Amino acid sequence: MDILTFLDEILINEDLASVKSNVHLLLKKININNRQKKQISYRLNGENLSIKKKFLAGELNQILETQTLERTKYYLNRLIKGLVETKTGKINDLNLNRWKEYDDLITDSLWIIDKRDKSGAHKAEYWGNFIPQIPNQFLRRYTKKGEWVLDPFAGSGTTLIECKRLGRNGIGIELNPDVAKFAKDNLKKEISSAGSITKIITGNSCTVDLKAELKKEGIDSVQFVIMHPPYWDIIRFSKMKNDLSNAESVKDFLKMFGNIIDNTFPFLDKGRYLAIVIGDKYSSGEWIPLGFYVMQEVLKRKFKLKSTIVKNFETTKGKMNQKELWRYRALVGGFYIFKHEYIFLFQK
Repeated sequence: MDILTFLDEILINEDLASVKSNVHLLLKKININNRQKKQISYRLNGENLSIKKKFLAGELNQILETQTLERTKYYLNRLIKGLVETKTGKINDLNLNRWKEYDDLITDSLWIIDKRDKSGAHKAEYWGNFIPQIPNQFLRRYTKKGEWVLDPFAGSGTTLIECKRLGRNGIGIELNPDVAKFAKDNLKKEISSAGSITKIITGNSCTVDLKAELKKEGIDSVQFVIMHPPYWDIIRFSKMKNDLSNAESVKDFLKMFGNIIDNTFPFLDKGRYLAIVIGDKYSSGEWIPLGFYVMQEVLKRKFKLKSTIVKNFETTKGKMNQKELWRYRALVGGFYIFKHEYIFLFQK
């Protein structure tokens, strides 16, 4: 069944009842012939393309609910346009003619994510790694295939694994040599046909010569930067003095973090985006608003804040099986247990 031909034939009909009858028939055929499929294939100018079955069914059901021939044809034309024309923005590959198809992309400022993605090379073995859905969301919205992503806190390689899956190129910087090796091994496990370049640099993001590193790849800038720094000393990731998790004070932490912003800022294209995942901490009976301190540090450096996202923060390894204990401590100490972290989105 050729979907486009079928839709064109429906469109030339001037009888509303006949149009709806044929739309209903098309919907029935799609459901019968593609029971186990999530994508419906079609051909355009000799090329094989696809559309989400759920999206197509939703558009056809909307057409069936119309009351006039004019409105019915408007929706039919809109559907056909989505199948034959691609309308993308400057910073992503999303087809805005089919924007409803991206129902898994979050556009609200509250992110409730039930479970981390553990598929492929994604594992939760490394302390402090963030859930893969975060870079997945951002790379799809703020980059195009073939563009370059920089992660100055590479950790176990979560961002770069997503780069491999989505056809983006990625450079990660990791201070700890053991963790850098772990990330490289992780990346080897992720099989991708997208042809992406991914690279882990062992070094200090404050001082690494990014100009030279980018030159090795034949580029002079990146199109997106994502950072998931330590939440100061909540988890100490190494014994290295230049590790942010070993900063002696909040002031020292922010100075070190600011140096990383300064080192990466020149290499992010103007108008492109920086995302920072960060949480607060509790110390000596006082809530330390580390996230907002970090936000202010970035705003000092010619970035504008585009969004503040609050994401649910579930049990960490350190608090696993201690829910009752922490509830008791909260009642005794007069505080609330952390159940969220921030994601700040900035534009250069």
